[in-house]
Amino acid sequence: MKIDKEEVMYIAKLAKLKFSDEDAGELAIEFEGILKHFDSLKETEQDIKDIELEEESNMELREDVVEIFEDSEKLFSNVKDIDRGYVRIPKVID
Repeated sequence: MKIDKEEVMYIAKLAKLKFSDEDAGELAIEFEGILKHFDSLKETEQDIKDIELEEESNMELREDVVEIFEDSEKLFSNVKDIDRGYVRIPKVID
């Protein structure tokens, strides 16, 4: 898949980042390399589909235990704004 500077600049705009044209060109090259790597992983997946895996039976998992955290004041000590027990955050939609 071909990635050009315009696509990098569009992605940067969505992420609210700013890059120079030179940086966008370098990032386009890096993105292409990453996408080529994913393509090679897809090819490898086809090669290993027929391999059967051995299950490891000696692995022990711990029990999940639900615990109620009673000290809500301590829990929300670093929160900027709380409204009736809910954390209020800034609007994130443009």
